[in-house]
Amino acid sequence: MGSLSLLRDREFLALSGTAFARAQAYSTIAIALALYAEQFGTTSTVEGLFGTAFALAQLVIVLPLGRKIDTGNAKRYLLAGLVLNVLVFVGFVFVGSVEHVILVRVVQGLGASLLWITGSTVVGEISPDGERGQWLGTYNQVGAFSSLAGDLVGGALLALYGFTLTYAVLAAVTVGAALLVLLALRENPGGRTDPEEATGVETIRNLLGRRAIRALVTFRLGLSFGKMCVILFLPIYARTAFGMNPFLVGGILAGGKVTKGLTQGYVGTLTDRLGGKHRFVAAGALLYAVGTALIPLAEVGDRFFPAVTLTLPPGIATGTVTLVPAFFVLFGAYGVCGVADSIRLPASMALFVEEGEEFDAVAGSMSLRSIAWKVGQVTGPVTVGAVWDATDVTTAFVTAAAFIAVATGVFVLLYRGVTAPDVVPTPGD
Repeated sequence: MGSLSLLRDREFLALSGTAFARAQAYSTIAIALALYAEQFGTTSTVEGLFGTAFALAQLVIVLPLGRKIDTGNAKRYLLAGLVLNVLVFVGFVFVGSVEHVILVRVVQGLGASLLWITGSTVVGEISPDGERGQWLGTYNQVGAFSSLAGDLVGGALLALYGFTLTYAVLAAVTVGAALLVLLALRENPGGRTDPEEATGVETIRNLLGRRAIRALVTFRLGLSFGKMCVILFLPIYARTAFGMNPFLVGGILAGGKVTKGLTQGYVGTLTDRLGGKHRFVAAGALLYAVGTALIPLAEVGDRFFPAVTLTLPPGIATGTVTLVPAFFVLFGAYGVCGVADSIRLPASMALFVEEGEEFDAVAGSMSLRSIAWKVGQVTGPVTVGAVWDATDVTTAFVTAAAFIAVATGVFVLLYRGVTAPDVVPTPGD
């Protein structure tokens, strides 16, 4: 079954709807944060708190949420996450200060965790034998294309109509996704694990007893430290340093989303066929470090690219828009990051699912995956923001790239000699 054919499956379509709503909201709000940063005249350290607040909420909820998903009705958690996201859009309409932005980001973090962990876990559990990489890869491919829509459509809406209409559109998409889940997804799609055995302290110890899990968790700590700095600061950098409007900022982010979306489903199938998933993880991470290190070259973009003036087509806006040389540098750098993610992400998710199946705790394994990410996400943006305030943009992004490269090296060393788990199919396989 090809990637597009999976969308004929009603349950996969419903789950993809949650990924679409989540990713579109995330990428649109990432652009909105650049506007808030300019509006409130924030420092890089405070901008880092925009990311830290989001991640801290997720770090608190992720482990107990994993246990609930392993033992409870995952459908209800998906619906709760979608409702919470609608409340987030309402909150963003009324923000009037930096403190308000940080507070709403906390709530957004809770909603995003509900959707991400639950959706990924259910996709992993209901996918057929031998097709997990394709299902997870295609699921993330939908998220990547949705994120692309958030970059382009969300950026255009913010540029032309401001915050309120943009958030209303996001809310409508989220309500549509909730209806899909309500009507198409089976009741209790998961929750097969005994509550006494699921994602408790002993389960976490068992998971961490696997060398592969320890290698993956350590890797994600360093990767998230660097990658989340790119996700947070790239749109802010484009807006505040070069004055790009939201549509152009979205265009930069679209470069990475296109490369990530076009190739991720295929790479997921490739990992199923070739094996050696850890090699895909390492190769993708190193390429992401390269893309991160290229971002500060925007400062000298005029040495490589001329400014280009475009006439906007009727119906979108009137007048012209100028693509400054930095636009092309940032577009290319983030495009490299998108290719890197398409290589790494399906393999990384599949490894965590396989390890979790050994203990009938897939959601617990995915929770560990998320916890490792959140620790780096909490510390990375505010740390790199402080580095940026104390030094310059080049030092900040090179620091982020260095964390990714070092984490990859440690992962390769720790993963040596790892054996595949003895996976026992669950009743849903």
